[in-house]
Amino acid sequence: MCRHLAHVGPTPVTLASLLTEPAHSLLVQSYAPADMRGGGTVNADGFGVGWLRQVSEMGRHGDPFHSPGEALLYRRDDPMWTDASFLDLARGVTTTALVAAVRSATVGMPVSTAACAPFRADGRLFSHNGVVRGWPHSMADLAATLPALDLLTLEAATDSALLWALVRARLAAGKDVADAIAGVVAETLAAAPGSRLNLLVGDGEQIVATAVDHALSYRTHADGAVTVASEPLDPDPAWVPVPDGSLLVARPGGSHDPPAVTVSAL
Repeated sequence: MCRHLAHVGPTPVTLASLLTEPAHSLLVQSYAPADMRGGGTVNADGFGVGWLRQVSEMGRHGDPFHSPGEALLYRRDDPMWTDASFLDLARGVTTTALVAAVRSATVGMPVSTAACAPFRADGRLFSHNGVVRGWPHSMADLAATLPALDLLTLEAATDSALLWALVRARLAAGKDVADAIAGVVAETLAAAPGSRLNLLVGDGEQIVATAVDHALSYRTHADGAVTVASEPLDPDPAWVPVPDGSLLVARPGGSHDPPAVTVSAL
């Protein structure tokens, strides 16, 4: 059922420090996940990471910091553990914000690079863990609310790509990220009851995520960073589980401000 994570903070970190080096990193979760409720045993149908290219600026206290800029992607349709080049790349790339995922494709959906999260648009990165029940028939009415061009340009014929298109449509209509995601979850559950809908969006300034019939945890760091993940990356007790049926909004802190994490019912 896939695994994903997001990170945002004031201090640049390597991709490897989150994706390949921790005891239960996303790399480990690709071949030895702890929670694959709903089917599957490994996440071997591809992976991806999107990160924000840093732009140096000055903070309000006169301290230099790196703000996020262009979103960059690395995606493959084979298992993370087979890509030696990515394992090297992950040690050399640093960023203050990223979204990454490993994929276990739902039966009947394509296995391709284009189907791998994260998806990217307008400086935002999106991932979905779970499955939409009754796909594609259950989502026909919701899909019909989208402009034809949005449907014709979906990256892949998958539930995740359609969910991202629905979120983007609400953002284009003026909704903020949290409202857009909550609205898509509510409408999808009404159309396809029993769906697993862990949605995740990172834009370099915040992480917005849902926990709907799937696991999610978060932890804050001493420098003000926040990491959100399907499964904790290590046994540190600082990891906090997110209750099922919840919306999480996390914004990083800094040297003068603690991170802000709110968890509310959907």
